[in-house]
Amino acid sequence: MITHILSDIEGTTTSIAFVHRALFPYAASALEEFLVRHGHEPEVAAILADVPGDPLETLRGWMAADAKVTPLKALQGLIWAQGYADGALKGHLWPDVAAELRAWQGRGLHLAIYSSGSEQAQRLLFRHSEAGDLEPLFEGFFDTRMGAKREAQSYARIAEAWGAAPARILFLSDVAEELDAARAAGYVTCQLVRPEDGTKASGRHPEAADFKTVNRLLVA
Repeated sequence: MITHILSDIEGTTTSIAFVHRALFPYAASALEEFLVRHGHEPEVAAILADVPGDPLETLRGWMAADAKVTPLKALQGLIWAQGYADGALKGHLWPDVAAELRAWQGRGLHLAIYSSGSEQAQRLLFRHSEAGDLEPLFEGFFDTRMGAKREAQSYARIAEAWGAAPARILFLSDVAEELDAARAAGYVTCQLVRPEDGTKASGRHPEAADFKTVNRLLVA
Protein backbone atom coordinates (compact mmCIF):
# COMPACT_ATOMS: atom_id res chain seq x y z
CA MET A 1 0.00 0.00 0.00
CA ILE A 2 1.31 3.43 -0.96
CA THR A 3 1.72 5.74 2.03
CA HIS A 4 4.22 8.25 0.60
CA ILE A 5 4.38 10.13 -2.71
CA LEU A 6 7.64 11.62 -3.95
CA SER A 7 7.37 13.91 -6.98
CA ASP A 8 9.69 15.48 -9.48
CA ILE A 9 8.95 19.08 -10.54
CA GLU A 10 10.02 19.88 -14.12
CA GLY A 11 7.76 18.03 -16.56
CA THR A 12 5.77 16.51 -13.69
CA THR A 13 4.11 19.22 -11.60
CA THR A 14 5.38 22.08 -13.72
CA SER A 15 5.81 22.82 -17.39
CA ILE A 16 9.30 22.33 -18.79
CA ALA A 17 8.72 25.56 -20.69
CA PHE A 18 8.29 27.50 -17.42
CA VAL A 19 11.65 26.30 -16.16
CA HIS A 20 13.51 26.94 -19.41
CA ARG A 21 11.71 30.05 -20.62
CA ALA A 22 11.07 31.83 -17.33
CA LEU A 23 13.23 30.61 -14.43
CA PHE A 24 16.52 29.97 -16.23
CA PRO A 25 16.51 33.20 -18.30
CA TYR A 26 15.63 35.24 -15.22
CA ALA A 27 18.57 33.80 -13.28
CA ALA A 28 20.94 34.29 -16.22
CA SER A 29 19.97 37.92 -16.74
CA ALA A 30 20.18 38.75 -13.02
CA LEU A 31 23.38 36.81 -12.26
CA GLU A 32 26.05 39.50 -12.66
CA GLU A 33 24.17 42.21 -10.76
CA PHE A 34 23.25 39.71 -8.03
CA LEU A 35 26.92 38.78 -7.50
CA VAL A 36 27.94 42.45 -7.36
CA ARG A 37 25.29 43.22 -4.75
CA HIS A 38 25.40 40.05 -2.68
CA GLY A 39 28.71 38.31 -3.39
CA HIS A 40 30.18 39.47 -0.08
CA GLU A 41 27.32 38.07 2.00
CA PRO A 42 28.20 34.89 3.96
CA GLU A 43 25.59 32.65 2.31
CA VAL A 44 26.56 33.69 -1.22
CA ALA A 45 30.29 33.68 -0.44
CA ALA A 46 30.01 30.10 0.84
CA ILE A 47 28.41 29.04 -2.44
CA LEU A 48 31.01 30.85 -4.53
CA ALA A 49 33.79 29.10 -2.57
CA ASP A 50 32.68 25.87 -4.28
CA VAL A 51 32.79 27.41 -7.77
CA PRO A 52 36.15 26.82 -9.52
CA GLY A 53 37.95 29.48 -11.55
CA ASP A 54 36.33 32.80 -12.26
CA PRO A 55 32.91 32.48 -10.56
CA LEU A 56 30.95 34.54 -13.08
CA GLU A 57 32.48 32.75 -16.07
CA THR A 58 32.05 29.31 -14.52
CA LEU A 59 28.47 29.97 -13.47
CA ARG A 60 27.56 31.24 -16.93
CA GLY A 61 29.07 28.10 -18.43
CA TRP A 62 27.11 25.89 -16.06
CA MET A 63 23.92 27.79 -16.85
CA ALA A 64 24.47 27.39 -20.59
CA ALA A 65 25.00 23.65 -20.13
CA ASP A 66 22.12 23.29 -17.62
CA ALA A 67 24.61 21.60 -15.31
CA LYS A 68 23.11 19.76 -12.33
CA VAL A 69 25.67 21.04 -9.83
CA THR A 70 24.80 22.04 -6.29
CA PRO A 71 26.52 25.49 -6.18
CA LEU A 72 24.70 26.63 -9.32
CA LYS A 73 21.34 25.34 -8.11
CA ALA A 74 21.81 27.00 -4.72
CA LEU A 75 22.68 30.35 -6.31
CA GLN A 76 19.79 30.14 -8.77
CA GLY A 77 17.51 29.56 -5.79
CA LEU A 78 18.69 32.79 -4.18
CA ILE A 79 18.19 34.75 -7.41
CA TRP A 80 14.71 33.30 -7.91
CA ALA A 81 13.85 34.21 -4.32
CA GLN A 82 14.41 37.80 -5.29
CA GLY A 83 12.23 37.39 -8.38
CA TYR A 84 9.37 35.80 -6.45
CA ALA A 85 9.58 38.48 -3.76
CA ASP A 86 9.45 41.21 -6.41
CA GLY A 87 6.46 39.57 -8.11
CA ALA A 88 8.44 39.03 -11.31
CA LEU A 89 8.00 35.25 -10.98
CA LYS A 90 5.01 33.04 -10.18
CA GLY A 91 5.36 29.27 -9.86
CA HIS A 92 3.64 27.41 -12.69
CA LEU A 93 1.66 24.23 -11.96
CA TRP A 94 -0.38 22.07 -14.30
CA PRO A 95 -4.13 22.59 -13.59
CA ASP A 96 -4.54 19.06 -12.17
CA VAL A 97 -1.71 19.27 -9.65
CA ALA A 98 -2.87 21.47 -6.74
CA ALA A 99 -6.24 19.78 -6.22
CA GLU A 100 -4.72 16.29 -6.15
CA LEU A 101 -1.88 17.30 -3.83
CA ARG A 102 -4.42 18.71 -1.38
CA ALA A 103 -6.60 15.62 -1.72
CA TRP A 104 -3.69 13.24 -1.17
CA GLN A 105 -2.57 15.05 1.94
CA GLY A 106 -6.17 15.11 3.15
CA ARG A 107 -6.26 11.32 2.83
CA GLY A 108 -3.21 11.03 5.06
CA LEU A 109 -0.61 10.45 2.35
CA HIS A 110 2.86 11.85 3.01
CA LEU A 111 4.19 14.15 0.28
CA ALA A 112 7.69 15.27 -0.67
CA ILE A 113 9.59 16.68 -3.64
CA TYR A 114 12.84 15.50 -5.24
CA SER A 115 14.28 17.81 -7.88
CA SER A 116 17.66 18.83 -9.24
CA GLY A 117 16.70 22.38 -8.27
CA SER A 118 17.81 23.42 -4.80
CA GLU A 119 15.58 22.94 -1.77
CA GLN A 120 15.09 26.69 -1.63
CA ALA A 121 14.08 26.88 -5.29
CA GLN A 122 11.57 24.07 -4.75
CA ARG A 123 10.04 25.77 -1.72
CA LEU A 124 9.78 29.09 -3.55
CA LEU A 125 7.96 27.59 -6.53
CA PHE A 126 5.29 25.98 -4.36
CA ARG A 127 5.09 28.87 -1.89
CA HIS A 128 4.48 31.33 -4.73
CA SER A 129 2.52 29.01 -7.04
CA GLU A 130 -0.33 30.08 -9.28
CA ALA A 131 -2.60 27.97 -7.04
CA GLY A 132 -1.51 29.66 -3.83
CA ASP A 133 0.90 28.60 -1.10
CA LEU A 134 1.30 24.81 -1.34
CA GLU A 135 4.56 24.56 0.60
CA PRO A 136 2.87 23.33 3.82
CA LEU A 137 1.55 20.25 1.98
CA PHE A 138 5.06 18.76 1.79
CA GLU A 139 7.09 17.05 4.50
CA GLY A 140 10.37 17.27 2.63
CA PHE A 141 12.17 18.92 -0.26
CA PHE A 142 15.09 16.80 -1.46
CA ASP A 143 17.71 18.04 -3.93
CA THR A 144 21.09 16.99 -5.37
CA ARG A 145 22.56 16.81 -1.87
CA MET A 146 20.87 13.39 -1.75
CA GLY A 147 22.72 12.40 -4.92
CA ALA A 148 22.05 12.32 -8.66
CA LYS A 149 18.50 11.60 -9.76
CA ARG A 150 19.50 8.71 -11.99
CA GLU A 151 21.27 6.78 -9.22
CA ALA A 152 19.40 4.23 -7.10
CA GLN A 153 21.39 5.14 -3.99
CA SER A 154 19.85 8.63 -4.02
CA TYR A 155 16.39 7.15 -3.60
CA ALA A 156 17.62 4.82 -0.85
CA ARG A 157 18.94 7.87 1.02
CA ILE A 158 15.62 9.68 0.62
CA ALA A 159 13.64 6.72 1.94
CA GLU A 160 15.96 6.50 4.94
CA ALA A 161 15.80 10.26 5.61
CA TRP A 162 12.02 10.18 5.25
CA GLY A 163 11.65 7.14 7.50
CA ALA A 164 9.63 5.29 4.86
CA ALA A 165 9.86 1.79 3.42
CA PRO A 166 10.80 2.10 -0.28
CA ALA A 167 7.94 -0.22 -1.30
CA ARG A 168 5.48 2.26 0.25
CA ILE A 169 6.80 5.21 -1.81
CA LEU A 170 5.35 6.15 -5.20
CA PHE A 171 7.77 8.23 -7.29
CA LEU A 172 6.35 10.48 -10.04
CA SER A 173 8.58 11.76 -12.84
CA ASP A 174 8.54 12.37 -16.56
CA VAL A 175 12.08 10.96 -16.96
CA ALA A 176 12.30 7.20 -17.43
CA GLU A 177 15.91 6.96 -16.25
CA GLU A 178 14.99 8.59 -12.93
CA LEU A 179 12.14 6.13 -12.56
CA ASP A 180 14.50 3.25 -13.37
CA ALA A 181 16.75 4.32 -10.49
CA ALA A 182 13.82 4.70 -8.08
CA ARG A 183 12.48 1.27 -9.01
CA ALA A 184 15.93 -0.24 -8.47
CA ALA A 185 15.76 1.20 -4.94
CA GLY A 186 12.42 -0.58 -4.38
CA TYR A 187 9.99 2.27 -5.11
CA VAL A 188 6.69 2.06 -6.99
CA THR A 189 6.96 4.29 -10.08
CA CYS A 190 4.77 6.21 -12.51
CA GLN A 191 5.81 8.19 -15.58
CA LEU A 192 3.96 11.44 -16.22
CA VAL A 193 3.45 11.70 -19.97
CA ARG A 194 2.17 15.20 -20.64
CA PRO A 195 1.58 15.91 -24.36
CA GLU A 196 2.14 19.64 -23.79
CA ASP A 197 5.72 18.93 -22.76
CA GLY A 198 6.33 16.41 -25.51
CA THR A 199 7.12 13.62 -23.05
CA LYS A 200 7.60 10.22 -24.65
CA ALA A 201 6.35 7.12 -22.87
CA SER A 202 9.16 4.69 -22.12
CA GLY A 203 6.99 1.58 -21.81
CA ARG A 204 9.04 0.62 -18.74
CA HIS A 205 6.74 2.13 -16.11
CA PRO A 206 3.01 2.70 -15.49
CA GLU A 207 1.96 5.91 -17.19
CA ALA A 208 -0.36 8.81 -16.35
CA ALA A 209 -1.34 11.90 -18.32
CA ASP A 210 -2.06 13.88 -15.14
CA PHE A 211 -2.14 13.60 -11.36
CA LYS A 212 -5.78 12.56 -11.32
CA THR A 213 -4.90 9.47 -13.35
CA VAL A 214 -2.19 8.61 -10.81
CA ASN A 215 -4.95 7.76 -8.33
CA ARG A 216 -5.47 4.34 -9.89
CA LEU A 217 -2.04 3.33 -8.53
CA LEU A 218 -3.02 4.37 -5.03
CA VAL A 219 -5.88 1.88 -4.87
CA ALA A 220 -4.19 -0.95 -6.75
